[in-house]
Amino acid sequence: MTVQLLTRRQALAGVAGFSVALEAMATNATADTALARRKLVVVICRGGLDGLSLSPPVGDPAYARLRGPIAIPAFAAPGGALKLDDTFGLHPSLTFAHGLAMKGEARIAPAIATPDRERSHFEAQDVLESGAPRVYATSSGWLNRALGAMGPSVKAMSVGPTAPLVLRGKIEAASWSPGGMAERDRRLPAILQDLYARDPLLGPALAEGLATETMAKTALADASRTDAAMSDVEMAQGSPIPVPSSPARPPATPPRQGLDQARKIGATLAGFMVQPGGVQVAAVSIDNFDTHANQGAAQGQLANRLVYVDAFLNGLQAGLGASWQDSIVVMATEFGRTAHVNGTNGTDHGTASTALILGGALRRGGIVGDWPTLQQARLFESRDTYPTLDMRALFKGLLRDHLGIDRAALDRSVFPESAQIAPVERLVA
Repeated sequence: MTVQLLTRRQALAGVAGFSVALEAMATNATADTALARRKLVVVICRGGLDGLSLSPPVGDPAYARLRGPIAIPAFAAPGGALKLDDTFGLHPSLTFAHGLAMKGEARIAPAIATPDRERSHFEAQDVLESGAPRVYATSSGWLNRALGAMGPSVKAMSVGPTAPLVLRGKIEAASWSPGGMAERDRRLPAILQDLYARDPLLGPALAEGLATETMAKTALADASRTDAAMSDVEMAQGSPIPVPSSPARPPATPPRQGLDQARKIGATLAGFMVQPGGVQVAAVSIDNFDTHANQGAAQGQLANRLVYVDAFLNGLQAGLGASWQDSIVVMATEFGRTAHVNGTNGTDHGTASTALILGGALRRGGIVGDWPTLQQARLFESRDTYPTLDMRALFKGLLRDHLGIDRAALDRSVFPESAQIAPVERLVA
């Protein structure tokens, strides 16, 4: 048998190589840990949220003329827009979101749209949530497919009575519906567990449901503590945040009880996300943004909805606490509304709208995308805000830079047939 002795140089080289390998492993582990801390919340505003009121371009010379009685007043005027730059502000109901913007933690994408141009709620919501280039091209949602690209350890949930399309698909996601739980026999969970113990379908489903319920109790307790510690800030609305029906004359200010509930829903969702091993990705649906009549300006129907939205965001940010620095919230809608006010002081179905991006992990900057202006010659089909940014580009940029999903997966599986749509750059700090 021949024994080979290492020279001193070979031994030192081996030690150096081992050290480099250990350093690489440590670097990868640190990167994986940082990635696991990052959180994404997708808020879908259903009904066609009017981007020109969410973030009014009061500095655009054509804005006030087009909007007439529903125009948001200029920056310095009573009830005026909350200034972001010389052109754009936020609706005066969005005081909390504006405070985030002043800290560099909120930005707008003011001329964004999906590939759909039909102005149908059902079709536009399908394209927004499926991430496909055409209506009804797939039965799963882009956020569910993104989970598949991230790996099996990522947990996700939807907030509301049913899971939205954006989170439906092969990857299982929990769901939580706000509201009181009916009284029941305390023995029921144990009875069902015994009954379904050997059932390959119902057994795991029951276990997952009971685990979600346990998390919900912890999250609700955390939300109550957060709510008690928060300042007396007023806030926003939608479904699952309860949205009252639209009266002919909306109240000047929304009921306080609804604002508190909206804030608590946000804080409770945060509670799910900050628990050890908790939720990393969440989807929330908010309804009733279809403002064909009596839309209102600084006050009124749309203003009341945005007050509740602001409250939800406030509760979410407060509940996340230190985790806010690792979080991104993106708020989008299926389409915008007409640039012109209609004959009933409302707006009709349009094309481009405005997306709102918030979070401590957001990179500071101005608007996302290009502003086409509201000159008549620049309106889409002479009626709508012209789309300059594909919604998929925004989502791709967030998924790549915030959650680490590679471009190939984004182009092929998360957003099928979208290789030509480049991710928005430099969105994440």
